Amino acid sequence: MIKKNPHRTNSEIRVPNVRLVGENLPEDVDVLSTPDALALAEELELDLCEISPKADPPVCRILNYQKFLYDQKKKQKEIKANNTKVSLKEIRFGPNTDDHDFNFKVKHARKFLEDGNKLKAHVFFRGRSIVFKERGEILLLRFATELEDVGIVELMPKLEGKRMFITLKPKKK
Repeated sequence: MIKKNPHRTNSEIRVPNVRLVGENLPEDVDVLSTPDALALAEELELDLCEISPKADPPVCRILNYQKFLYDQKKKQKEIKANNTKVSLKEIRFGPNTDDHDFNFKVKHARKFLEDGNKLKAHVFFRGRSIVFKERGEILLLRFATELEDVGIVELMPKLEGKRMFITLKPKKK
């Protein structure tokens, strides 16, 4: 199957009149009959391309169509390359995590958020430590307040089975 061009060009334009826009046109040209516009495009050795078919009359441009398509593809590629790929990093705590370990993990979490990653911190309860649910929630809330300058809480502490977790996303710069 041959991919059809997204725009109508040259002889594919079937309307009686078109509005011409562009750089390489004479000053007095605005609305022309389609055959006259085609003749002008042929004279300049370029293509007549329909840019806005829904306008009245349709807007056309005289340009090198292959170069136009190439530039559009290039722009799309550039936009795609500039999109940031967000990944999710995880940090794990126990309900009885000491201050030094806590600060160490906060330092790593800060780096993750500054790099533009999402962060999921969770407290894992083993055995009977599930009795200390409040301690885990306090730990996660303290974690979130330590990181509030670089991250925003996306999901408040939530208990799922034996894990309580919180999700943070990086702040916009």
